[in-house]
This record gives sequence, structure tokens and C-alpha cells, in this order.
Amino acid sequence: MHVGLTLNHFSIRTLDMAATRDFYERVLQLTVGPRPPFPFPGLWMYRGDHGDYANAVVHIIGMDPNDPVGLRKYLGDRDVSSLRGSGAVDHVAFFATGLAQMREHLRSEGIEARERTVPALGLHQLFLDDPNGVVVELNYPAAEHATPAA
Repeated sequence: MHVGLTLNHFSIRTLDMAATRDFYERVLQLTVGPRPPFPFPGLWMYRGDHGDYANAVVHIIGMDPNDPVGLRKYLGDRDVSSLRGSGAVDHVAFFATGLAQMREHLRSEGIEARERTVPALGLHQLFLDDPNGVVVELNYPAAEHATPAA
């Protein structure tokens, strides 16, 4: 049996929506777009056209300690102490282009990336940590790593 499957989005529960939004806007240059009126705070971060919800690749779920009922009823309860890092999910990954530009962008933002090359896959990877400790992997064509920046 063949099932058509692509990654739609990943969600992050956070007590600091502002810092999380800032990271994904500044670092990955995602933009805040439309989000359904869920019974809890949150933002949808888009890569591309806001008219297509499939472009909402990161869903930020705000946890309001003063009003947790809507989130608890919709997605279930989570212990706040479990929200650091990626939990059982090790990281989320994106394919990307523009390695030299991203390196410069990260330097200007004061963000250190861990770099690895996977020759067997023809990929050069950058690993970053968002404000919640979620690891974000950016996969570039290895040829971009081998080519000096102009």
C-alpha cells in the first residue's frame, strides 16, 4: 500500500510566543499569517503565500497559565516542565538554498550554527536552536558549501 505523505507543519508549545515568533521571523524569515480562531493563543508562521494554509509550516501554540482551559480541551494538557527542547522529537528539518547568505545572516543575528556535511546525500547541514530548545536543521546542496562566497 502506498500512502502519499508530505510534512505539513510542526507545532511548538511555548510560554514565550514573542521570542519564538521573533526567532522564526528573523532567522528563517517566515511571516505571520492567518490562523483559525482556536480557543487558545497562537500564531501560524508562513513560508510563501498567506492564501494557502499549506504554507503555514510552523504553528506556535501559546500557553496562557492564567487561562489554560481552551488549549487543554483542544490539544490536551502538557506539563510546562516538559516544554524545553524537542522531547521525543529530535529536530525538524527544511531543505534550503542560499548557504552563504544564511551564514552571513546568522552571524549578523549572533546565532551560532553547528555545521555538518553528508557526502552520501550531497547535503551540507546547519543546526540551530530556537528559543524553546527545538533543534532546526537546514539542508543545503553540498555544492554550496564547496563554492566560496562571492
